[in-house]
Amino acid sequence: MRKTTQLLIQEVGPKSWVSLAWLSWTHFLNDGIVNYLPGILPYVVRVRHVPMDLAGSLMTALLLGQSLQPLSGWLADRWGGRSLMLGGVGLSTLSAAVFGWAHPVWLLLTLLLLAGVGNTAFHPQALSITRRLVSKRRAVGTSVFLVGGEIGRSLGPLAAGLVVSRLGLSWLWLLGVPFLLTLPAAAATVPPQARSHPTSTGIRWRRHLKPASALLAYSLVRSATVYEMITLAPLIWRQHGGSLVAGALLVTTLIGVGIVGNLLGGAVTDRVGRRAVLLGTSGLAAVTLVAFLGLRGAWIWGVLAVMGIALFGASSTTMLIGQDIFSENPGLGSGVALGLSNGLGALMVLPLTYVAVHWQAATVVWILLGLSLVTLPAVWAMPLQSPRGAAAKP
Repeated sequence: MRKTTQLLIQEVGPKSWVSLAWLSWTHFLNDGIVNYLPGILPYVVRVRHVPMDLAGSLMTALLLGQSLQPLSGWLADRWGGRSLMLGGVGLSTLSAAVFGWAHPVWLLLTLLLLAGVGNTAFHPQALSITRRLVSKRRAVGTSVFLVGGEIGRSLGPLAAGLVVSRLGLSWLWLLGVPFLLTLPAAAATVPPQARSHPTSTGIRWRRHLKPASALLAYSLVRSATVYEMITLAPLIWRQHGGSLVAGALLVTTLIGVGIVGNLLGGAVTDRVGRRAVLLGTSGLAAVTLVAFLGLRGAWIWGVLAVMGIALFGASSTTMLIGQDIFSENPGLGSGVALGLSNGLGALMVLPLTYVAVHWQAATVVWILLGLSLVTLPAVWAMPLQSPRGAAAKP
């Protein structure tokens, strides 16, 4: 890992590396502030008197805005993305701060939707800027950016839980202080995204339909698997007599170790090509899903750790593929690969969780396994080499 980092600094250049580091830091802050809810959801339901049948809708409201990322990316490609990117984190931070004082359920839902919109404004722009900064080792550079978000996503619920449990819900605004303190430096260091100049042909929707559909199918199954396993793992752990805290740490294990998978996936993509990463991580994910059904006790920690590597290992690869499909609008491509797939994957959690509650959790795992295998042929419908001839082996 140290050697990979040194090579990246040498090839990217010190100035661009500093910009990439600030982008990753901003990604950390963004994903931390928009993923605070799982850590305090039981508290919010109790003190804000939210009906239990509406508790799930709070998470849905938070995640639903991600499906708008293709639109956000399309706008950023024309307007330039730094202002939208930093403004998006600002909107999410403000929404989280006000959430601590909100009472009516409709206002809670509105603030969560706004946090999702802020999250939507951030990602496509930041990814397009990252792509421009890292021209030689794009997969590794994209992984460095993505890792910042994964760390934030794994620590955000914990930070929110600590603040609320010790100080109360009205002190949730403290989570936004790091962003306010570092905003001037980030704004001065991160370069603006170059605006695209639309041609007379615009976006070639007919040409992009097949590869974009394949990418979306592959990515949304990955997203649905991540969200559903984060939901199911603590529930199953509790059903077998485990503690609540240990169940929450299962989520941290899956996402936290997924950071390693993200970095490894980027490095492997640069060396052996995209197809190997897409197929290899899919196969590993299938094996860990089967193992999750058959193993209990301490083994489950190891299974979820390897599952995190598998599920997040292709993140930078799919991001680059999305940008290559929409090469005339890379922000739109990022939105399809990340935002739209995450939004649709989050919607799949609702029926899957219903099945788990009324039938068995094992049924849901088998469904996810089947979907993973069904979408494998989509790999051959995606562009496995950059249209500009960048190193992306088939």
